Amino acid sequence: MELRQMRYFVGVAEELHFGKAAERLYISTPTLSQQIKQLEREVGTTLLIRHSRGVELTPAGQVFLARARETIQAAGLALKDTRRAAGLDEPVLRLGLLNGIPGWLPAALEQLATERLPNSTVTLEAGTTTDQLRMLTAGEIDLGLVRTPLTLPPAITSEHLATEELGVLLTADHPLAENVELGLDDLTDLELIWIPRAAAPEFHDDTLRRLGTGVRLSDITMSHSQLRSALLVRRAAISLGSRRAATPDVVWRPLKGRPLTARYAAVWRPDSSNQVLRAMTVSPGLTVIRQQDLEN
Repeated sequence: MELRQMRYFVGVAEELHFGKAAERLYISTPTLSQQIKQLEREVGTTLLIRHSRGVELTPAGQVFLARARETIQAAGLALKDTRRAAGLDEPVLRLGLLNGIPGWLPAALEQLATERLPNSTVTLEAGTTTDQLRMLTAGEIDLGLVRTPLTLPPAITSEHLATEELGVLLTADHPLAENVELGLDDLTDLELIWIPRAAAPEFHDDTLRRLGTGVRLSDITMSHSQLRSALLVRRAAISLGSRRAATPDVVWRPLKGRPLTARYAAVWRPDSSNQVLRAMTVSPGLTVIRQQDLEN
């Protein structure tokens, strides 16, 4: 029996729903269900009753929930007290928060940090891909998040974490908004409002290269969080983004052939002495984040 399995069980017991618990724990529902079944086999009895509305605890499950909480808390206190006795500081990871990144990704990294070192704390420093590299080089963060492609200095390593489809963003009353899907030819001569090149030069250029020469690059640039506002001012223009950027007044349309993606990677210095980072990057390291993404 592992602490991880106990945490999974507590998550299901508190949510009383496998899907909600899986979302909270950043794993797939089938994986969570498999782990709980394995736990029940080891315990030797049913802990949860599954039904169409969710789950409920059996009497044995109620007892196990109380003891699991005590065990998880005791494990955390054991580590904390031992570190304090050794005169060690509380572990802190300074995580670079990339503008416009899917919210689940930094949350999953924070979850991984607390799983590997239960008493660790994650602090956030926001910035662009270029900012992340600068802060990492200057020692201002321990782990950064970036968009690729990206040429890294020799002292920095990376791990691919997730890929997200990019489509066209346009106002709900735009003539092309009626289309379910758009082709590159549909974008000919349209004004494209895009991120500043300085924010992520290689990602910026690679996206425009894949998009082709039909669009007209706008004279204004905006961060990911400002693109919607820019489109509501220049209503004939378009932008690029993920499905997450869609709102009632700005719609998202996929491109035929799905030619555009945003690829997200973690970057760090292998020579870093940060104990949280070392715990997170030891085998299997950050690949568990990518595997969870693929499962979901």
